[in-house]
Amino acid sequence: MTMLSQEQLHDFIVKAKAATYVGSGEPSPACRPKSHDLGFQDGDFTYLDSYFGGQDFIGEEVVYYQGEPVWAMNYYGRILNPKLIAAAEAGAVIKESLTEMYKEGRFLGGFEYETELGKYFDTSEGEMDAFTGREWIERAGVVVYELVYHGGMIK
Repeated sequence: MTMLSQEQLHDFIVKAKAATYVGSGEPSPACRPKSHDLGFQDGDFTYLDSYFGGQDFIGEEVVYYQGEPVWAMNYYGRILNPKLIAAAEAGAVIKESLTEMYKEGRFLGGFEYETELGKYFDTSEGEMDAFTGREWIERAGVVVYELVYHGGMIK
């Protein structure tokens, strides 16, 4: 395996995330029963986002370099107040907000974005090699959706 730079990996992760869920990418065949899978490939890199559920969901993203897993992230998201936001509305807020974050060339927290459907927040600690974070949506000052995530390099 040739040397992999942190910058190459970071840039690929941003590109893959933008092209799959946020970019409404084509689903991949399910790798596990009842999973929803989204894949992306560019050169020596392959990305797979595999999750279960809809309104409340859990999943994992994995990046492979030359066929070897090198980075991963786990996440769990849920609607906290279905009377104030529907799952489709939360998805629209997330896609619009993350599109803007990815345009900045990054994928970790410290980000806020206002949409017509709610205000999106993302905070994290750590760097790409080891991190934890939380994203949430507020409507009228009430947290209506949240997702927690963690991940890092695989050695």
